[in-house]
Amino acid sequence: MTGAVGFRFGAERSYPLAHAGPDPRFSESLINSVAAVLVGYGYPPFESLEDWAGLESALAGYLYEWKETT
Repeated sequence: MTGAVGFRFGAERSYPLAHAGPDPRFSESLINSVAAVLVGYGYPPFESLEDWAGLESALAGYLYEWKETT
């Protein structure tokens, strides 16, 4: 089955991804979906803007290599 999720011992890391600029996959819809999965597993709902911003920041930090902006 292609696209199956699984762990392979000895596999190389896929993340973090190179940060080459805006990524259209990283959207409000993605953040909403991740939040919904967490809530579905019993975590508290995301109600404040700070919670949403924190989730977005944490997800971006995991997905992308840090890129210096100065």
